[in-house]
Amino acid sequence: MITLIAGSLALSVLHALIPNHWLPILAIGKKENWSLGQVTRITLLSGLAHAASTVLIGMLLALAGSQLAGRIENFSRLIAPGLLIALGFYFIYQHSRHHHFHLHGHPEQASHSRIVFSLALAMFFSPCFEIEPYFLVAGTYGFLFSGFIAVLYTVVTVTGMVVWVRITYRSVLRLNWHSLEHNAGIITGITLILTGILSYFIH
Repeated sequence: MITLIAGSLALSVLHALIPNHWLPILAIGKKENWSLGQVTRITLLSGLAHAASTVLIGMLLALAGSQLAGRIENFSRLIAPGLLIALGFYFIYQHSRHHHFHLHGHPEQASHSRIVFSLALAMFFSPCFEIEPYFLVAGTYGFLFSGFIAVLYTVVTVTGMVVWVRITYRSVLRLNWHSLEHNAGIITGITLILTGILSYFIH
């Protein structure tokens, strides 16, 4: 359990830092002359939409993990960590192709509510699939533990997005976030692999 919590926390922090989670909000905010308060509220709304779809998929996987654990004796001891390791290698392999949502310029006459709705909708339809294996494995420990992972992910990710937006509100457009965005997949992969390996020894 400790390994899964640590891995989930690490990925939640990572995804809160990924520019594609909050940079489009800041860019549009600058263009639309939004205040810091407006940007903060819209980031919170978008982050919650993003977390909602991620958790929804995650809880379905947790249910599947629970069913598998009851039917396959070695699932939580051998197969589940193996899945984490395999998915880790997959994300490393695919890291250069990994993209979250990208928002391009809105028409000049786009209304404020339409822009906010578009941001929230884009975030809802771009769930973080990297965290989903943790839900699958968490399901083997029961519904309450899966719920804890869901709350942990939501709180850390959304809070991180809001904090980063507030910190970088005045200077973010001068920064270069390409390196973190480009390497997010490989960092995720390494985290999954290490969690899977540790899960073999710490169950």
